[in-house]
Amino acid sequence: MMLSLLLALYAVQSGLAVPHPASAPGAPRQTLDEIDLNPYAQKPRLTFREDGTFKITVFSDIHFGENPWDDWGPQHDANSLALMNTVLPSENPDYVVLNGDLITGENTFRENSTKLIDEIVGPLNKFKIPFSSTHGNHDNEPNITHAEEITREMQVAPLSYTRFAPSWADGQGYGPGTYWVPVYTKVSDLKPSLILWFFDSRGGFSEGANSKPLPDFVDEAVAQWIELTVAKMDAAWGPADKVGRGSLAFVHIPPHVVEGLQQNLNSNQDPGLNADKLGKGSTQATGDAGKDMAFYNALNDHVLNLHAIISGHDHGNEWCKREPSKNVIFCFDKHAGYGGYSSPAWGYGVRNIVFKSPNPSIGPETWIRMEAGDTHARIILNSSYN
Repeated sequence: MMLSLLLALYAVQSGLAVPHPASAPGAPRQTLDEIDLNPYAQKPRLTFREDGTFKITVFSDIHFGENPWDDWGPQHDANSLALMNTVLPSENPDYVVLNGDLITGENTFRENSTKLIDEIVGPLNKFKIPFSSTHGNHDNEPNITHAEEITREMQVAPLSYTRFAPSWADGQGYGPGTYWVPVYTKVSDLKPSLILWFFDSRGGFSEGANSKPLPDFVDEAVAQWIELTVAKMDAAWGPADKVGRGSLAFVHIPPHVVEGLQQNLNSNQDPGLNADKLGKGSTQATGDAGKDMAFYNALNDHVLNLHAIISGHDHGNEWCKREPSKNVIFCFDKHAGYGGYSSPAWGYGVRNIVFKSPNPSIGPETWIRMEAGDTHARIILNSSYN
């Protein structure tokens, strides 16, 4: 691993395209020149506010498109749009994350499924808020794919920062939503102070009449992409721990290791709803033990100053907890959409994350905001948290 990093750094400094050592026989050999450190040259540069803050609001599991042939499905979509139209002007975020399961693809119609993206991004377009999407297991179904959703979003949302992973790290076409977004302290800065990472955990089913189950974990090739990307960032901007570059990661399905955290939750120390018992289907690779560890290890080993990993998927959970094997904080989102499974006692809302400074030693504050405006489960994502 160290050899590969040295090769990568040498490639950047010398201008050569040195192949990345493959981790397994037959694995793709990639080069540093495939990694673009200015992927949004045609979009507004994201920056912290003048007071040094940066606010992210996360909408998770909005599940548009359920039962369009009945009254209740379209009404759920209308309720979800009403929630977005209430929360966005009230919270006034600098950035929004749609953290997976945008559409319930098994319920929609193949011929017009992508049009639901137009509805989902409508409030974001209206309020002119930049955003990114991850995609979940319900976004890969016979009537929709992650790639189709990303393509449509890029067409209809000018402030979408969602983009495609390189073809060798896109999960054989079913996990294309792996990418990163830079945030700068000032618009004139030459290097970012915060990186937002987005990973595609796949899952669901392939499209078409002969639909088949898909792997429910971040593709193992993404581990190479992380190592290669970080090597180029470090060579161009300096190592994250030396120059003060922070990171925050989003992935729809939680890493499998999170399952072991639930039994040790402390409601005072780890506040938030804990109503979904984690088991088969709740986390990545539940049927393919260990297959998500290449991604998880690479993320934690190479992405320094990682404030937290944020996931949705399990609608009845809101809690955060430090994962001890990598000493990283994991947080669930809040179920935001009226679609998908729920319970009257759970309610609907969002997770807010507020950076108080570009300095990564100052952890961001996060909490749950409910639709009506009440808040709970406030914690600071820093070294002193549990």
